[in-house]
Amino acid sequence: MRDQRKSRIAKNLFSAITIFLSIGILTFFLVTEDGMKNMGHILAELKPIWLMWILVGALAGWLLEGYVLHLFCRHLDKSWTFGRSFYIGMVEIFYSALTPFGMGEPMEVYSMTKLGMETGAATSIVAVKSLVHHGVTFVYSFVLVAFELNYFQTRVSNFSIIAVFGLITNSIFIIFVLMFMMNERLTDAILQAIVRFMNKIKLNKLSQKFYQQVHGQLLIFHDSAKIIGSSFLLYLAAILLTLVQITVASLISYFVYRSFNLKGESVFTMVAADTFVTMAASFIPLPGSSGGAEGGFYLFFREFFGAYIIPGITLWRFSTYYINILMGSLIVYFGGKRYQLK
Repeated sequence: MRDQRKSRIAKNLFSAITIFLSIGILTFFLVTEDGMKNMGHILAELKPIWLMWILVGALAGWLLEGYVLHLFCRHLDKSWTFGRSFYIGMVEIFYSALTPFGMGEPMEVYSMTKLGMETGAATSIVAVKSLVHHGVTFVYSFVLVAFELNYFQTRVSNFSIIAVFGLITNSIFIIFVLMFMMNERLTDAILQAIVRFMNKIKLNKLSQKFYQQVHGQLLIFHDSAKIIGSSFLLYLAAILLTLVQITVASLISYFVYRSFNLKGESVFTMVAADTFVTMAASFIPLPGSSGGAEGGFYLFFREFFGAYIIPGITLWRFSTYYINILMGSLIVYFGGKRYQLK
């Protein structure tokens, strides 16, 4: 009981530190740019209609996250409901906002197993969905930026460095997931290496139990991946819906821009900039890509926002990050009660 209490305290403390870290980064931007002085006056002049569109965009993103996941879940389990998929999608969004190194996806797998899905099948679904999302984001962002290449090369400092960083990190992730999904020998070799290490440190009995359990789930994982991989229409639907999801998420930056009563900039250019910033910052090993997201927005959007860039970062970050923590915490809590997770 005492250990559980300590674990709870540790998790809450880490979450609090995470949130304060992100707020601290935002405060740094405000103070260094002397933005605090005019913040209250600027925020009071925001246009309500565009704030409403920001909320619509956030809600649409949550629903699409759940529905893309639901496509894969229903493909393996016909009894799976959209309510469960939406809940699991919000688990991923919430924990990705609170934890470093993208721990939202492992929490997805954990929550899905709590709802009765085999660990191997859940891992396969999350891996495939993640591969689709990163792959679509990667290709989509570079295609969009290619149309506006001259603009970004001349207006964004260190654009080439950011582009190379995004290219390398996303390529490594996509290749690794593909290898893990398609190469059973590789995954078994990794498992065998772990077992050998456990044997070296005198955990022979535990290593055999570990191997049997994990090997069984890996078989389910690869079988599930093969079943998902055989459906062209499933992938097509997932890719198209992910394109819509990414576009809707990127439009939030435009809605933020218009909420300050700013006009004249191209929607296409702003969507391209937002998609590229999200892609490049996705592997920053801090909760919610803190620091990288704000810095990327500043570099890519200061030409659009001008003197409003710091208030723009503040509202954009709230609309794409803090609101995920706020709503995610409520949905994760009440969803856990609804599905009686222990």
